[in-house]
Amino acid sequence: MPQNFRLRFNGAPAARELRAAAARGLFLGAEHVLGLSTNVVPLDEGYLQSTGTASVDEPSLTAMVSYDGPYAVRQHEELDWRHAPGRTAKYLENSLNAARPEVAALIAAQLRRALR
Repeated sequence: MPQNFRLRFNGAPAARELRAAAARGLFLGAEHVLGLSTNVVPLDEGYLQSTGTASVDEPSLTAMVSYDGPYAVRQHEELDWRHAPGRTAKYLENSLNAARPEVAALIAAQLRRALR
């Protein structure tokens, strides 16, 4: 004898949980990029290095990594400036490009965890 089943799915709570998981993954990814960039940010007295922050704008699901020193942009963009060994211009851009696979894995792991 055939059985009929009715399944009700309220997608709003699931969508909220997935969005929160994506935000957590983005924050973990931004923290990872911040850690990598902190290791290569130009260093004189350590001020620029100490201004690094990672954050996430949850409504737009946008992660940000920034340095707030008054000369952060110049240090990042001036390719001709000399830096201490192991320190470099493009400290943020290069760190992000190098970390793309890890950042994607961090986001995916949070989404998988939310789907359990």
